[in-house]
Parts: sequence; C-alpha cells; structure tokens
Amino acid sequence: MSQVISRSNSEFLYQQVIQLVRDLCLQGSLLPGEKLPSLRKMADKLNISIPTVKQAYQLLEGQGLIEAREKSGYFLKSSQLNQSRPKRVRLSREPTTVNKQGLIEQVYSAIHKANVVPFGIANPVAAAPTDKALARTMRRVMTLAGASAINYGPMDGFAPLKKQLIHRYLDFGIGVDSDELVITNGAQEALAIALKCVAKPGDVIAIESPCYFGIIELIESLGLKALEIPLCPDEGIWLDDLAQALDEHDIKACVFSTSLNNPVGSFMPDAKREQLVALLEQRDVVLIEDDVYGDLHFTAKRATPAQAYSKKGLVITCASFSKTAAPSYRIGWIIAGKFAEQARRHKRALSCSAPLINQWTLYEFIASGEYDRNIRLLRQRLSTNKERMIWCLQQYMPNCARISNPQGGCVIWVDLGSQYDAVKLFHLALEAGISITPGLIFSAGKKYRSCFRLSYGLPWSENLERAIKTLSQLTVLAKK
Repeated sequence: MSQVISRSNSEFLYQQVIQLVRDLCLQGSLLPGEKLPSLRKMADKLNISIPTVKQAYQLLEGQGLIEAREKSGYFLKSSQLNQSRPKRVRLSREPTTVNKQGLIEQVYSAIHKANVVPFGIANPVAAAPTDKALARTMRRVMTLAGASAINYGPMDGFAPLKKQLIHRYLDFGIGVDSDELVITNGAQEALAIALKCVAKPGDVIAIESPCYFGIIELIESLGLKALEIPLCPDEGIWLDDLAQALDEHDIKACVFSTSLNNPVGSFMPDAKREQLVALLEQRDVVLIEDDVYGDLHFTAKRATPAQAYSKKGLVITCASFSKTAAPSYRIGWIIAGKFAEQARRHKRALSCSAPLINQWTLYEFIASGEYDRNIRLLRQRLSTNKERMIWCLQQYMPNCARISNPQGGCVIWVDLGSQYDAVKLFHLALEAGISITPGLIFSAGKKYRSCFRLSYGLPWSENLERAIKTLSQLTVLAKK
C-alpha cells in the first residue's frame, strides 16, 4: 500500500488516499459492510499523518461511500448510484375488509421448514445472539429467586422490570405512571389490547402501506377495516395523504411504526413525528405506535417516541424485547395512558399475565448493562449486513428492481416491477430451499404483488450470498 502514496505526486496526499479506497472497492478487495483500517493503522501503512487519513475518510463519508459508526470506525457502504427506490403508491379510496390469513399461514409454514435459508423471518437477534448471556442470567435468577421465579406473576407485570422501562422513557422526557404500563406477551398482544381499547368491529383503522402483516392479520381477526396510507421509503407516511384520508373517512385510530417501518425500513424524523401527533390530536384520533424496532436505528440518534409529543394523551405505545433481546421470551409492553384501565382489563381477559421468569431474567439482563452492550453490537452487525445485502441485490437482481435503503431494523423491500409475480417467486424460492416474504401480505388489499421482503437479520455467510444469487435466477421464472 505504501507504494501507492507518493509525495511527489501532483495530487494532495488525502486525495491519493481517497483514490486508494476507491480502487480497493473496484478490485473487490473491500466489500460493502466491511470495516476500513483505523486512522492510525492506515496512517502507519501509508507512512502519512493521521489527520491526512482523517481528512480523506471524512470526504469519502461526505460523498456517501463510507460511513462512520460511533466507537466502531469507518465502514464501506453499498453504492447507491444505480439503486432505484420504491415508488410512491396512491392513497386507497375506500377502507378494505381484510382477508389475508391464508397466504400468511403459508408464509409462516415456510419460515419454520428445516434446511431453508430464512430470509422470510424478521429475527434481528440472530445476527448477535443473546442465548449464552441470557442463560447465565436465568441461572442466576433461579438461584436467587428459587421456586418463586416460576410462579404466576402480577397481571400487569414484574414491578422491577416496569420500573426499569419507566426510567428508560425518562431519557426522552416522557413520564410514565406505573399503572399506565402493562407487560404483555409480545408486542402483538400489546397491539391487540390497544385496538380493543379504541375500536369496535366495523371501525376503520389507518395503517401504513406497506404494513407489517401481523397488524393486518390482527385487524382482520378483530373485524375491523383497514385504510392504507402510502409510505415514503425514507421518512414514513405521507402526511398530506393522511390529512386527506382523515377528511374523507371516519378513522378511529392509526397504527403506525414511525420509528422504523417493517417492511421498508423508513425512519420518520422527530419534527415530522411531532406534526403527525398534532394532526391526529386535532381530530381526536388515537395513534397506536408500534415501536418494536426503535432501538435498532442506524441513524445518529434514536427516534423520540410519539408519546413525547402528545398533548391530549391520545398516543398508545406498543413495544417488546422480541427484536432486541429474546424473541421466544414473548415479553412486550403497552403504555396505554388514559386507556390504562381498559388495557388492564383486556390483558387480564386475554392471558392473565406474562411469564415471570422471562421478565425477571430480562430485568437482570438490562440491569447488568449486557442488554445495552448487545444492542450496540447488534446495530453494528445489522448495518454491515444491510450494506452487504444491498450490494448483492444490486449485483444479481434484474436492473428494473427497486430496493429500499433501511435506516435500521433488519429487512429490505424489493419491487421487481409489474411484469413479475412475487407470490410465484415465493413458491419457487421455497422449492429451492429459500424462504422470502411476498409483498402481497403487506397490504390489506391487492397491492405489492411484484414486491417481496428479505431479512438480513442473520449471521452473514457466503451461503446467504449464494442464496441471493439463486433467488435472482428464479426471477426469470416468476415473470407473468
């Protein structure tokens, strides 16, 4: 490397470093998601000063080629030059009576088949498993608590865990009363409770489009109607479309993932989130915020929960540890605010309580500091995996493919265009040992048949890259 940099060259030294990094990318010696040498190491290798390398890295970052990650260094990003983003869809004219359970059941069946590459399941924890740390923590809990740890817990949750969550919300300036917070069996139960608190069968619920299919299935099971609000792939729902929908329809509540959407990965800026809450509360419409991915942001700071902007108490927060610590523990929570009494009643009727041993273990896991350390590691790995997956998709997928650029989480949205059938691709891929999630189940209606979702929440390997290449080859057979 030292032979590349020359003080006799007409270019400044920092410009030569920039060209060196670009050459390494073109040669394939440095791939998207990989870490660049540290400032000191690069300076030593090239026999130049650290400030010179820093200047080059900062300019490369400004050009969008690399990104700096806090306390981790600089990483190569995938090229965005040839990447087309998902198009804006039209606002739905009428609410939809949902009927998607059949296809959703097929997708769930595919996820759990043996020897299948699991691109179809959004399980980010798999990228940085917590099993060993949680096993140690649970053994410690069992030693300290004995038989009491396996008894029924309080209906509204383990008090020390609730207190811990309340303290974490104080970081956003949000004061939560203990009675307003109920521990649930995952975020799905929290969402069900929230909807039961504010809506009855036949009512219209506004959802993002595309929207996580679990919410769509929940709306179907409760006999509600869904009205799809188009999603900007970068900044969440289009507020002008939402305002129009509020003018034209009697919407009882909105269910939005404003921090990080699943399946697109859009990230709503705090200023826009504040506008959203104000818009809804002007019309006395409840916002149910699905915040399960909030801690898995790739942005400089985490999104502020919508609760912080509520003036009338019409925001209900639903979240869980399923995407950040332990999917199988099924520990989530709801901050119900003025709907707390109803929420507690629905929780008692649905499941009495959440598993005490799991709550206790998570409390100790957070108190030890291991939870936050693992979150930092998880975000780094997911960000790296995202860049690698985008690079693979750009290399292998048809040129017409439109690919989202997630700002966090663990999933990417791909639109192949109207000439392709992603449901057909789903079945073809499954036969080849690859699970994906067809876009059709992310719509209450019939949108997104040409789209599919892929998860990069996995330990990265060459096998995953081969699977993406195989998937791209199968798209030829998925043409209409």
